[in-house]
Amino acid sequence: MKFYDFAHAPSPRRARMLIAEKGLEIETVEVDLGKKAQFEPAFRAINPACTIPVLELDDGTALTENNAIAVYLEEICPEPPMLGTTAKEKALVTNWNDRCTLEGYSAVAESFRNFSKFFADRSVTGPQPFAQIPELVERGRLRAEAFMATLNERLGETPYLAGDNFTYADITGFCLVEFAGRIKMTPGDDQANLKRWYSEIGARPSASL
Repeated sequence: MKFYDFAHAPSPRRARMLIAEKGLEIETVEVDLGKKAQFEPAFRAINPACTIPVLELDDGTALTENNAIAVYLEEICPEPPMLGTTAKEKALVTNWNDRCTLEGYSAVAESFRNFSKFFADRSVTGPQPFAQIPELVERGRLRAEAFMATLNERLGETPYLAGDNFTYADITGFCLVEFAGRIKMTPGDDQANLKRWYSEIGARPSASL
């Protein structure tokens, strides 16, 4: 297998942390997004959507979405379990992973990609150019703030997002909170639950990669 990564991007960090938690060693290929290497023909042949991460299997199959990568790695390496063990836990992992992605990541990306000059005419990932919409910067920030409050509330109910165990949902949530730093958003003084959880996950070896 080959794992296509970029050390400074939040999305492949989720897969990188999962690989580390599984104790797997997979050949890594760095795709320099800063130099727009994702748009070069060689990489487009692997992933026409021009996004990372990508996990390329031995038979050439390219898994281009984090959730698909997580499902595959869980199947080939079930220990430690990261997608849940009971029906309820599996459902909660999916539930909170989806919420972190749809309510959190999309909000931060909406603000960041419509503000940063680096993403001029690239406000949406993929091969097609899309102009920035400045009005979305503040809306994205407000959405992200609302979801941070949701995370803090949830983490006042359970140690981790899906319950008592650290799972892939926590990796997604942790990377989201890190990503929010790009828009200068960090857990507030009134979000003790979020701060506690973020600190605990940040101390894990996988978070240092």
